[in-house]
Amino acid sequence: MSFNSKKNTMKYVKSKNTNLEMKVRKRLWKEGIRYKTNVKSLFGKPDIAFPNLKIVVFIDSCFWHGCPHHFRLPPKNPEFWEQKIKRNTERDNEITQHYVEENWIILRFWEHEINNNLDSVIATIIYYVNEKNDLKK
Repeated sequence: MSFNSKKNTMKYVKSKNTNLEMKVRKRLWKEGIRYKTNVKSLFGKPDIAFPNLKIVVFIDSCFWHGCPHHFRLPPKNPEFWEQKIKRNTERDNEITQHYVEENWIILRFWEHEINNNLDSVIATIIYYVNEKNDLKK
């Protein structure tokens, strides 16, 4: 694959409002949970954020974030993909460490968790939102 064709392919990869994000966001909205999305002022631009509660949610696709269960290195240009996914996972770790150090709740969900058990993902988010809201009272 030449550089230009890879560049043209990559421009169609969405970084926000993905199908996974929309699936989670629609369910949260239906449950009456209000949130902010892709907040640029927060480190790592979380997919879903509750800044007043200090909760951030990241939705990680199995391919782009190197899921240990589902990621398969593409056979074409494996060196590029290995470095790309390695940097993505390093960035994920840096972001997680940042929020842990700042005493935020950081929730990360894999694509397969959302696809296989959306109810559990939503219940987890709601649990932490309700717990933080109860502490504020």
